[in-house]
Amino acid sequence: MTDPWFDPNHYAWIPGTLFGAAAGILAALVAWFAVQGKARAVMIRSWIALWIAAMGLLVAGLIGLRNGQPYGVWYGLLLPGIVGTLVLGGNLLVILKRYREVEQRRLAAKDL
Repeated sequence: MTDPWFDPNHYAWIPGTLFGAAAGILAALVAWFAVQGKARAVMIRSWIALWIAAMGLLVAGLIGLRNGQPYGVWYGLLLPGIVGTLVLGGNLLVILKRYREVEQRRLAAKDL
C-alpha cells in the first residue's frame, strides 16, 4: 500500500460535500432559469463543467482504488464521481429538452 493522498479520517468528506453543494446550487439555478428560458448557454456550460468534474472524481477514485489507497480516500472520491456522473449526465438531456420546450412555446406565442 502506498502513502495516502490525504488523511481519510479528517478529509474524506470534503470532495462529496463540495460536489454535492455545487450540484445542488446549480440544479436550483437551472430549474429557475430553464422554465423562463433564460441563461441557456451559461447554465448548460456550467452543468457540463460540473459533469466533467464528476468524471474527474470518478477517475481519481478508480486510480486510488487501483493504487491501493485506503478505503476513505478512494471511496470519498469514487462515490461523488459515480453519483455525479450518472445524475448530471442523465439530467442534461432533461435540461436541454426543457429549454427546447420553452423556445417552442415562445415561437408558438409569437405566431399567434
